[in-house]
Amino acid sequence: MVVSTAAPAYAIEKPDFQMPFGCEDRWEASSWSGHSPSALSVDWNRDAYDEGQPVLAAASGVVTSVVDLGDSSYGLYVVVDHGGGWSTLHAHLLRSFVAVGQLVDQGQVIGLLGNSGGSTGAHLHYEQRLNRTDQQAVFDGSSLVYNSWVTSRNCVDVPITGDWNGDRTSDVGTFAHRAAGGIFRQRLPGGTIRLTKLGLSVDQPVVGDWNGDGQSDQGVYNTKARTFTLLRASGKRTTLRFGRYGDLPLAGDWNGDGRSEVGVFRPANHTFYLRAASGTYSTRVLGSVSSLPVVGDWDGDGRFEPGVYDQAARTFTLLGANGEQTKVVFGTATSLPVVGYWGYDAVTDLGVWDTTTSTFSKRLTVTRVATIRFGKLR
Repeated sequence: MVVSTAAPAYAIEKPDFQMPFGCEDRWEASSWSGHSPSALSVDWNRDAYDEGQPVLAAASGVVTSVVDLGDSSYGLYVVVDHGGGWSTLHAHLLRSFVAVGQLVDQGQVIGLLGNSGGSTGAHLHYEQRLNRTDQQAVFDGSSLVYNSWVTSRNCVDVPITGDWNGDRTSDVGTFAHRAAGGIFRQRLPGGTIRLTKLGLSVDQPVVGDWNGDGQSDQGVYNTKARTFTLLRASGKRTTLRFGRYGDLPLAGDWNGDGRSEVGVFRPANHTFYLRAASGTYSTRVLGSVSSLPVVGDWDGDGRFEPGVYDQAARTFTLLGANGEQTKVVFGTATSLPVVGYWGYDAVTDLGVWDTTTSTFSKRLTVTRVATIRFGKLR
């Protein structure tokens, strides 16, 4: 079954590159006349503890190369295609968290800084390319001053939804990657904004009802440590380790008991791993390496099932409990998927958040869409 809803199209402009490090982090950008392959390349260092630091996507794009040259040249490196002929290269990595074909968002951790290849010390070798030719690096709209210390403005918002007040409908919000760490910004129905600080600036948000009280709680996932930290309404924090490097976090009620459990989506094999409270897990295969995961109660039976969003095709594919797949066309080429209970029928509804306008579009019916602007513009 295919359902199509018209939506406005937004032009994709030249990437607004940000530094490949966390919000407000300061790094020294070095180069020299004999720097290979070009003096426009950048070697990033900060201190004696650089190895293992997270490396972030400078802009959204698709991973086109994950290559390990061993002890020579770039060593382990990742290339991300940002469209329009623009790409970025990240070399001498300790570990890669992405797979070829994977869609990555700006600010997403794509690997760990290392000392692989022909490196003589831990650092990140970075190139900003147009049609495979190195260009003067530009961050936050300004040309890089080489051989200077620079502050990262890679401080993006990502969309979240949840029932913040227990009224059985979902509200919007964002998870803000900030210097002080991760900040949940929950917009309540009257417009009041509630802030909750949790996790590190490079963590990923996860929202669920951890105690079954009908109200959504916050959590974060650290992909480097493969660890969830769940914050309950009482203020108690629970930590648990689950998943592999580069997995994307999820939360949902897998068994219909009213409580959310965690899970992950692994892009490399497009598989959902849904963890039960006992620590066991079940799997579902859906989508492709480029899919963006969502989970929801698509039929109102109280149990969450997987879904994926194909950004290029603007299409949700929802997996029913019986294995049937439903496709719904919705969103724009710059949308990130969100889901929630927009009505009172206990069936999860679809929506998107457009990264260029910071606008949530909530699909109420096949022909009715409600919009609300919330979040930091990119």
